[in-house]
Amino acid sequence: MPRWYDDLASRLAGCGLLPRGAFHPRPEDGVPGDVGTLVLAGNAGPEMWRAFSAARPQGTDPLDRWSRAVLEEVAREVGAIALFPFGGPPWLPFQRWATRAEPVAPSPLGILIHTEYGLWHGYRGALAFAGRLALPPRDERPIPCATCAEKPCLRVCPVGAFTGETYDVVACDGWLRSPGGGDCLAASCAARRACPVGRDYAYDQDQAEFHMRAFLSARRSATEEEMQ
Repeated sequence: MPRWYDDLASRLAGCGLLPRGAFHPRPEDGVPGDVGTLVLAGNAGPEMWRAFSAARPQGTDPLDRWSRAVLEEVAREVGAIALFPFGGPPWLPFQRWATRAEPVAPSPLGILIHTEYGLWHGYRGALAFAGRLALPPRDERPIPCATCAEKPCLRVCPVGAFTGETYDVVACDGWLRSPGGGDCLAASCAARRACPVGRDYAYDQDQAEFHMRAFLSARRSATEEEMQ
């Protein structure tokens, strides 16, 4: 592993984050500016949540504001520029970058699945370096969905929101707001929990509920904008 990457991993570990792979951007990757190396930074499992909870800022969008604060500090320390998947439009293509950086691909639920972390991970930002740094070895393990015959994630949703090709976001939203949706709201999506990959990285309940309520809040805001 390149020394610079190990150093970055140590710095990110202090705030519960991980370097999530790196790549040399091409013009079609949509990385803004003159960037030689892009490193994704994110979480897997509950470590980030514990660091965030200890320093949680007040007000709206606390996780985004915390992510910006810690990653901009790390960026200053290592001579990089921090980029984020929030704050748009325009929105930076983080999912495309993720597939360039590490072994992830869309799951039948639409969200990216990782060969080790399963569905229990996320991307909080990226660090853009001007120089072309030596890249860490790429993990080439196959995506587990390709050999998963049972597809339990497609069989357990109470409202059948997932078909493997489409996601009925309206049905999902309605279920979470109904009396019967309490389990998915408090413990995370039943379909996500059904996946056997990466269960050791499953979120704690307070983290799972935070993300589910953030989803409902975003849906409410989008609906209100459509009605204006």
